[in-house]
Amino acid sequence: MALQLQDIAWHRTVGRLIDQLDKPVFWPALLGVLADYVAFDSWVVLLFFPERPPLVLAEQAMADGGVDTLFQDYLQGLYRLDPFYVASLEHRHAGLLRLDEVAPDRFPFTDYYQRYFSLNIVEDEVQFNLPREDGSTLCLSLGAGQRFSPSQMATLSLLQPWVMALMRQRLHFEQASTAKPLAVTHAAVHGGLEGQGLTLRENEVAQLMLGGHSSKAIAQRLQISVETVRVHKKHLYSKLGINSQSELFSVFLRASRT
Repeated sequence: MALQLQDIAWHRTVGRLIDQLDKPVFWPALLGVLADYVAFDSWVVLLFFPERPPLVLAEQAMADGGVDTLFQDYLQGLYRLDPFYVASLEHRHAGLLRLDEVAPDRFPFTDYYQRYFSLNIVEDEVQFNLPREDGSTLCLSLGAGQRFSPSQMATLSLLQPWVMALMRQRLHFEQASTAKPLAVTHAAVHGGLEGQGLTLRENEVAQLMLGGHSSKAIAQRLQISVETVRVHKKHLYSKLGINSQSELFSVFLRASRT
């Protein structure tokens, strides 16, 4: 359904959303409105932080009312391989982003994609991102079982100013509903390969590999040669007693769960 500027129902809907800004039903109400215009299969609202795991502000309920174990793995450490999370730290982009815009060159071939993303998100993802002065980023994520079409992306772009404004105002009430302000802390980040005996550079190489960066892309990002990347890869494999990137992902996942 295409959104028309003269659509009276849309203006009435925005009025209701503004009235619900301070209520627990706000996020489901907002997502219900978005679903009237663009089809998606999953959604979640997160706060990304540079130095600690994401904070879930709202999420789509499981059909059986149970706990999504895959999403728990994400919160415990896999988020560090999420292209949107990495982009929130490196680029601080405000507005609508699509997976294609932030994913590394080999992302579809990673174990993260095969063993988590393709099962949880399925095919495509977009996010409305709102960076905050404290370094965190408020994210509204929409996942779909098929690629968002050009017309759907155009509709989301048209809705973007409204959605971003509502997200910005909702943050005041999210802060008021918590025991302490939603600010970045210096608590230790859980998960990853810390404590595995790797050097800082080896850990960087490992995480970039797991995120879907090729050796050439890693070399460009770290400003080292491709051969040096291969040396780091050989050393970290030896230290961890593994022989493949799939085994590296398993080590990362186990570390995240401890």
